[in-house]
Amino acid sequence: MQYTGARILIEALIEQGVDTIFGYPGGAVLHIYDELYKQQKRIRHILVSHEQHAAHAADGYARSSGKVGVCLATSGPGATNLVTGIATAAIDSVPIVAITGNVSVPLLGKDSFQEVDITGITMPIVKHNWIIKDVNDLAEVVREAFIVAKSGRPGPVLIDIPKDITAALGEWKKLPASGKTKTPPSISSGLSDIRAERLSERGRRETFTGEDIERAARLLKEAKWPVFYAGGGVILSGAEAELRKLAELLNAPVALSLMGMGAFPHDHRLCTGLIGMHGTAASNKAVQKSDLLVAIGARFSDRVTSQVERFAHSAKILHIDIDPAEINKNIQSHASIVGDVKAVLELIIKKLPVKMTTEWNGEIKEWKGIIPKDHHRKTALHPRYVIQETAKALGSETIAVTDVGQHQIWTAQFYPFNRPRSFLTSGGMGTMGFGLGAAMGAKSARAASPVVLFSGDGCFRMNCAEMATLVRYKLPILIIIFNNRTLGMVRQWQNFFYEGRYSETDLDDRGPDFIKLADAYGVPAFRATDEAAFLDALHQSLTVLVSGKPALIEAIIDKDERVVPMVPGGKPIDEQIM
Repeated sequence: MQYTGARILIEALIEQGVDTIFGYPGGAVLHIYDELYKQQKRIRHILVSHEQHAAHAADGYARSSGKVGVCLATSGPGATNLVTGIATAAIDSVPIVAITGNVSVPLLGKDSFQEVDITGITMPIVKHNWIIKDVNDLAEVVREAFIVAKSGRPGPVLIDIPKDITAALGEWKKLPASGKTKTPPSISSGLSDIRAERLSERGRRETFTGEDIERAARLLKEAKWPVFYAGGGVILSGAEAELRKLAELLNAPVALSLMGMGAFPHDHRLCTGLIGMHGTAASNKAVQKSDLLVAIGARFSDRVTSQVERFAHSAKILHIDIDPAEINKNIQSHASIVGDVKAVLELIIKKLPVKMTTEWNGEIKEWKGIIPKDHHRKTALHPRYVIQETAKALGSETIAVTDVGQHQIWTAQFYPFNRPRSFLTSGGMGTMGFGLGAAMGAKSARAASPVVLFSGDGCFRMNCAEMATLVRYKLPILIIIFNNRTLGMVRQWQNFFYEGRYSETDLDDRGPDFIKLADAYGVPAFRATDEAAFLDALHQSLTVLVSGKPALIEAIIDKDERVVPMVPGGKPIDEQIM
């Protein structure tokens, strides 16, 4: 069947199960947008206010749903505006397919209007990218792109499509339904044999042997003070139940990376919470005492390890991860297993006795009682109060999204995460402005789940234009801005380490008035300066959300509110500012 390239693209996306695209039109993608108009009953397009937030929305869609997110932008500046969002998804292992337009094939490489080499620009931050120069390759590339994005360690990919390719006629052949079930799950039957074989090798990450499993089990049996360090890979593989079973079998504490929040219930007796620079005393002390540290789907970020030479200095390291590039990259492991975390943990559990004993004896409970005084500091409105009351009001099915800064860590510390995919944040890239786009994506993917964005006044100035998107598409998201009139996390560092020289971090006289700004977009907004006012604002906001509209609460907090504990740079993780 002969279709234009634009129609083939849309048909191929629908074939892959795509129901929503986040994007912004422009000259090089007009044929695609014309086809989206024609196919609007089959696939939804959400118009964002800025292309960066299209990428963040695709990211939030993917993180919250476990599916692949899709974003679309035109050539030149449209394409480059996606780059920060693509990089954010890359370092946090989020599967998105970014589609960009480009100038027609004969104009490539001639500095044509709005032309950039987006495949060259994005090469370091994607798993793979393609530029289409033959319309008959388009459908196969789309199928391949989704496979690459999802297989092995997930991540972003990019397809660049010149304008004349979207207008050209090509042959469209839909995948036979029967073919999908007979082929291996990671390989599409619509690909050529050569491409399928190559992708099969790329997706086959399980290189471990039975001896590797035996060795891991032996290390666990011999350990007196084992500790689990769980990262985002636990959630990506769906291994939460296996992690819990293993931790309970050994009666061993579980420390969580920022990306691992929700992989283990926060209120479980063995959960010690966040690890690393802003980790709990319990997590950091447990790791430093451990004789076996089992890292599962985690990458030993510098924000976790701090001074590498003294990190888990008494422990053997067992590292389990799907990506072989992570093994021995930051921390030398005693043993490692490269493979899907869920499958590996299942095999290890089978090798362990039904009853095991370790020598943890009350230390974890004692350390969990070490709480920084700042967490109970009496102020008119404390972040802990705001976060915990919001969690109570919205319920256990809520997806909490953050931007980056103090509010991000407060959310990780104080929000009661008990489920995977309930905490969306930019962990590795630390992207200010991530939050509102990601919240839009999450709400688009999981309409029945309440979505709350915790942001800071500095971050919200970077994405506030997306309130127009919330209103247009009736996305009832609760926005809570912690307004301390400063770039809080940077100011905190200036306070601790730069003798209080607050260079360009105070925002007192730089606005905006968030209540007036929200009103301009048609978003009901409330300001709270104390606990009673916050509860009233929260109650009114819930009424607004029920009506299908977004709502905003500006929570005025102390400028000198701090994130503690904190490990100073270069110090071991158990030397914390409390």
